[in-house]
Amino acid sequence: MSLRSNRVGEQMKKELGEIIGRKIKDPRIGFVTVTDVQVTGDLQQAKVFISVLGDDEQKENTLKGLAKAKGFIRSEIGKRIRLRKTPEIIFEFDESIDYGNRIDSLIYKLQAESQEKDQEE
Repeated sequence: MSLRSNRVGEQMKKELGEIIGRKIKDPRIGFVTVTDVQVTGDLQQAKVFISVLGDDEQKENTLKGLAKAKGFIRSEIGKRIRLRKTPEIIFEFDESIDYGNRIDSLIYKLQAESQEKDQEE
């Protein structure tokens, strides 16, 4: 990615967090955190990675609510960021947090087993 697309991505991340948190009133959308925005080099598409607090059903409902509000979100981004063309927005779940939590729990489990083994010796 170019420097410009990185800057646009960071600005979009900031604005999306505010728009989703304050402007959208859809009850399906729960507690959403925008973790990253990757904008293509030509600034035509923006892949928005989100993290949702809740179970799988709540995650799916949030994704449906965001898909429904995509037009509104895109128009708000267009008002806030001065670009010739507002990028098309694609929402995806950020699996890195779940992956990190899984790795953390495995490391904790290994440490506990190691301590048990040391106490037995």
